[in-house]
Amino acid sequence: MEAEAADGPPGGIEGTLSCFSFNQDCTSLAIGTKAGYKLFSLSSVERLDQVHGSNEIPDVYIVERLFSSSLVVVVSRTKPRQMNVYHFKKGTEICNYSYSSNILSIRLNRQRLLVCLEESIYIHNIKDMKLLKTILDVPANPTGLCALSINHSNSYVAYPGSLTTGEIVLYDGHSLKTVCTIAAHEGTLAAVTFNASGSKLASASEKGTVIRVFSVPDGQKLYEFRRGMKRYVTISSLVFSMDSQFLCASSNTETVHIFKLEHLTNRWSTRRAFDLEWLHGEDVHGCFQLPPRPGVGHDEPGQGLCHRAFEFLRTEEHLHPLNDPETAEAVSCFIGRKPLHLQPGPSGRRRVCPNQDSQVAWLRNNRREQGK
Repeated sequence: MEAEAADGPPGGIEGTLSCFSFNQDCTSLAIGTKAGYKLFSLSSVERLDQVHGSNEIPDVYIVERLFSSSLVVVVSRTKPRQMNVYHFKKGTEICNYSYSSNILSIRLNRQRLLVCLEESIYIHNIKDMKLLKTILDVPANPTGLCALSINHSNSYVAYPGSLTTGEIVLYDGHSLKTVCTIAAHEGTLAAVTFNASGSKLASASEKGTVIRVFSVPDGQKLYEFRRGMKRYVTISSLVFSMDSQFLCASSNTETVHIFKLEHLTNRWSTRRAFDLEWLHGEDVHGCFQLPPRPGVGHDEPGQGLCHRAFEFLRTEEHLHPLNDPETAEAVSCFIGRKPLHLQPGPSGRRRVCPNQDSQVAWLRNNRREQGK
């Protein structure tokens, strides 16, 4: 499925795509382009239904929608220090705020709006947009890395606490106080995210080899997943499924890793809960099994779990040919338990999940020696 620029409104996506983001419950996709921004409904991974488009603000590099409401936050490269909040159904601007330096990221829930600059974080009350707190003791954060729990009953915030290590500061967006610091990784942080309830926090370092999950608010380590051993990658997106049973990691490669969060009760439970296996068509004992592909023998070379994984991780190219595939990072979400992944491709297109020329990493139990 592709949306061609030549189609024009409402189906096409004009100009170079500069950013895209899923809303808090993964029911909507927001896309920023040179011409403006567009909002799409995600009823399934099969199609994108446009619900709104605007060309009033050009060169949009941040666009965030609050759940499925009419509130959308937009930042343009023409005014990178100004945040604009709109009611898109009424076509009116609610407010705008200017800051001391360029805005790097925006995070929302039904109670709080976070504006992340390189060395500070601004916390607004989303009901009246009043500024509640400015966090100034933030180490240099050039990527604007931060996370906000979508559960407005706790509104936890997570952001890097060190320039040299993977320390995470956990902050309470309600009481406006620091909760704790978590020594998550030896290397500096690359990604951080909360689950839907705000009870778990996942993180990855710049090496991208290990992903850890911590309990919130006490910061105790619950899981440790190994994405790889030798190859360092840049993890650009971590996301929990809405039921917190799965964790998806995407990076600057075309491989999507999916981990299942469960505690093993056998003797391997003291080790990491799951490991990854590179699959080239062969089935691996202990893998998450998918229904057989119709018409394909289970033991045919190259036609086993790898292809059945693609039945689940559907391969569909769409959106817009991109002049510079590096202008937007890969992001992922879950629609139910189906992972949806947007990845810069070598052809300049945006992919939903990896294509069939790439390797698929699939989760497996760490029971390699079972039966020995």
